[in-house]
Amino acid sequence: MADEITVDELAQHHAQGPIALIDVRELDEYTAAHVPGARLVPLGTVPDAVETMPHDERIYVICHSGARSQRAADYLLARGLDAVSVAGGTSAWVQRGLDYETGERP
Repeated sequence: MADEITVDELAQHHAQGPIALIDVRELDEYTAAHVPGARLVPLGTVPDAVETMPHDERIYVICHSGARSQRAADYLLARGLDAVSVAGGTSAWVQRGLDYETGERP
């Protein structure tokens, strides 16, 4: 099972520079609010996107609350990628008052 980190831990990593962050929610959820720099990869498309993901760095996986991101991180981990799930997801990120973006662009 993939490790989980908190939104505070994600914020620390995010502040240190670019990270590989994928958001596995659906487009409408992503456009409403997402962590800056997060790449949209809806959960159902994760298997098709594995080859486009970095194989040499940690991948942070986020969703709304943590359930979908855990499933995606487990899937990626089983395929040899270093993936962690963000507990609490984007909703916790927004509730903490951290910066977020809207719209379709990461």
